[in-house]
Amino acid sequence: MNKKKINKLSKLQYEVTQNCGTEKPFDNEYWDNEEEGIYVDIIDGTPLFCSLHKYDSGSGWPSFYKSLNNNISYNDDYKLGYKRIEVRSIKSNTHLGHIFNDGPKDKAGFRYCINSASLRFISKSSLKSEGYKNLLKLFLKKDKK
Repeated sequence: MNKKKINKLSKLQYEVTQNCGTEKPFDNEYWDNEEEGIYVDIIDGTPLFCSLHKYDSGSGWPSFYKSLNNNISYNDDYKLGYKRIEVRSIKSNTHLGHIFNDGPKDKAGFRYCINSASLRFISKSSLKSEGYKNLLKLFLKKDKK
């Protein structure tokens, strides 16, 4: 865990990432972001999601139909009195949000419902300068269209 980074979090970022909080729908940084790029763990910078897999679920939170890699863990969550599946960033143990099975059916049916407060967005144009040059390949197929 990166204690220096945690000490620099806003109150909301801390509540979401460390105490499994939830930010308000439609009133968060990335719910309607349409810029190309990646979303990384706000604590340690681990790449988690890509804008190519983001869609408007109508929920008011950033929604993705798949994650970038195997950097996410899944845990049963009964805090609301019924079973949900919590998603966390493995390395930092950051609470990200939840996964549901009501996503796009043509994309395996998953909806990662993620709190903006747990993420940092890195635009496609900044990937190289931010140290994520290897992820530019995600956008190559789309750029050739």
